[in-house]
Amino acid sequence: MIRRIVAVGMAALLAGCAAVGPDYQRPAAAIAEQPSATGAFVSGDSKLFTPEPVPADWWRLYNDPLLDRLVADALRANTDLRIASANIANARAGAALARQAREPQFGLQAGPGYGRRSAEEELLPGAALPNAFVYSAGASVSYQVDLVGQVRRAIEAANADVSATQAAYDSVRVTVVAGTVGAYVDACAAGREVRIAQQALALQARSTALTRRLNQAGRGISLDVTRSLAQEAQVQASLPALLAARQVALFRLATLTGRPPAEFDRTVAQCSEEPRLTRTIPIGDGAALIRRRPDIRRAEQELHAATARIGVAEAELYPQVTLGASVGSVGLAGSALSGDTFKFSLGPLISWQFPNRGRVRARIASAQTQADASFARFDGIVLVALRETESALTVYARDLDRAIALRQARAQAARAARDAETLFRAGRTGFLPVLDAQRTLISSEQLLASTESRISADQVQLFLALGGGWQQPAVAVSPR
Repeated sequence: MIRRIVAVGMAALLAGCAAVGPDYQRPAAAIAEQPSATGAFVSGDSKLFTPEPVPADWWRLYNDPLLDRLVADALRANTDLRIASANIANARAGAALARQAREPQFGLQAGPGYGRRSAEEELLPGAALPNAFVYSAGASVSYQVDLVGQVRRAIEAANADVSATQAAYDSVRVTVVAGTVGAYVDACAAGREVRIAQQALALQARSTALTRRLNQAGRGISLDVTRSLAQEAQVQASLPALLAARQVALFRLATLTGRPPAEFDRTVAQCSEEPRLTRTIPIGDGAALIRRRPDIRRAEQELHAATARIGVAEAELYPQVTLGASVGSVGLAGSALSGDTFKFSLGPLISWQFPNRGRVRARIASAQTQADASFARFDGIVLVALRETESALTVYARDLDRAIALRQARAQAARAARDAETLFRAGRTGFLPVLDAQRTLISSEQLLASTESRISADQVQLFLALGGGWQQPAVAVSPR
């Protein structure tokens, strides 16, 4: 049996060119390989979208220098990016540690002392051995022979972990960019709705003043004044919520750019119009989405690492050989380094967990199940990415349709309000129709503003689903 073990070990040492375990390649059955996942988007209406590639710096499509500055600030100082950057450094340290296994290992040892040997231990019963100063010193070097590729598979898994961590950083970068643009859009949209509400309030105040004058001149009744005041109060009541929404967006924007809420950007606080896209939205196709989304890349790298770890587990079925050499000197201090004190050794150390192969088989089975779970996770993330993109395209397109209808409704409401006021001034109708027409106009203005704000948010959500924003060279992240 011993001779057979040695023969197997030497054969593996001489062959030593193949690594056990499966070589990673994307599974043919993966969702990411299916034509229905890599083709054009179902909701990619050619009138609203273009199949051109999504630009890396998609926020520049708004042509807004203030927005560009805010995104740059967020990429430089965002705390989530700092955490993700530290995670990359940690993963790289783990990969460096794995690579050390293929390097020779050196050791030094020195041990001076004072004592007496046991006469019985030296097979000299009854002898009076003297007390003496003794010493030992030595140096050793060892090298693990990677017979079946266990070290190579461990390094492969560690490198895949580094790539997965880099993809996680890229995912955070995508989220930070989209969050910053979204917070800016929300602040400007709230500012716009505040401006519209203030205009509606001023219009209603003028209407109330006119009603009072007509009532004082005997051309109206006090009930008309009361109704106008009630409508003015309703418009006034909408302002606090809008002001709060704008302030919350400003606070969110401040923290995204690495600042305390108290240091929110005062320039953004004056914004009263959302940024507008200057061109049709480029969306690419499913294949480009799968290549671009960093969460998909992260899931595939995790699958790669799990596949490599199957090889690490399988390598335990084979002998492990370590080549080593040592030299030393041991003896009495008085004869230190004399010829009689030297010793050395040279040769391989062969270890093999045999016959306890059941434990190794269990580890292999565990590694395989981890790879199966990673494959399922990879498929799931691809499906989520496709669903999110198709949903974002659909919502954006339908909100655009809604905005078109609301613009028509606002135009009709404005015309009705003008006609009602003209008839009232001519004494051909009472003031109640004027109030109703103005109420309808104000509601139409506010509903349209809310919908257009939602469209701006839809654009940000679409770019987030498309996974744009990480392809720029990584920005150095450091504390403010």
